Amino acid sequence: MDSYILQKRVTQGIVHLILILASFTMLVPFVWMLLTAFKTISESTSINPFIIFPSSWKFDNFATVWKSYNFLYLYRNTLLMIFWRVVCAVLTATMAGYAFGRLNFPGKNFLFSLILVQMMVPSQIFIIPQYIMVSRLGLLETIAGLVFPGAVTAFGTFLLKTGYQGLPKDLEEAAAIDGCNIGQRFLLIMAPLTRSSMVSLGIFTAVFAFKDLMWPMIVCTQSTTTTLSAGLAKMQGQFSSNYPELMAAALMASLPMIVLYLIFQKQFVEGIATSGGKL
Repeated sequence: MDSYILQKRVTQGIVHLILILASFTMLVPFVWMLLTAFKTISESTSINPFIIFPSSWKFDNFATVWKSYNFLYLYRNTLLMIFWRVVCAVLTATMAGYAFGRLNFPGKNFLFSLILVQMMVPSQIFIIPQYIMVSRLGLLETIAGLVFPGAVTAFGTFLLKTGYQGLPKDLEEAAAIDGCNIGQRFLLIMAPLTRSSMVSLGIFTAVFAFKDLMWPMIVCTQSTTTTLSAGLAKMQGQFSSNYPELMAAALMASLPMIVLYLIFQKQFVEGIATSGGKL
């Protein structure tokens, strides 16, 4: 028995050691970005492997980036895009998920198969028709144009449909006996029970919106209307780049997601575990 406990502890120790080493490996790019943000251009492009820490910590890179690249506008546009995409995605996915998961209507299976097809094909296929729609609606260079592709989400509809199907039918039947109509059963009974799925969808939508690069670069080309991801892409030159300023900008751009993760860390883990998705 003692040998079994010893073997179990050794195995757990080895597993923990491997996980710790893997976590340090994943932190290396972030640490490199942090240190490069305080270096000079010559230090950041040096091939000397022993130059890890800057010789003198330069805070000018952050001030230069903040003044030169309209970071206030980038923060504002990114946060507004994330907020409205989350609101629209959760609202539409909740209603569509309830309809597909709990109601019976003609063409239900066919319509849901279209949603599954949309999940299977690359999102780049829809960029041209979406751009034409946004252009004809006069939404170029606007927050509404940034929000447009994420207002309705096939993944969210599938996630909420699964959540509604997992609820017992007795709740809805009891509410119907008490005189609740479809709207009351949805708003007062079923929707509150899928709160965890809504939170997971909101977090995933926020992360996907923050990482979206191609769409903001297409519909919002001005520095005052684009987002953080597109703004960072435009900072990189064709032939040369100011890596300290670029890393300082990347560090400043990552702050919203770091704060969001620290606030909703539990929901992040639960969302990944319950939905089976990945970031």
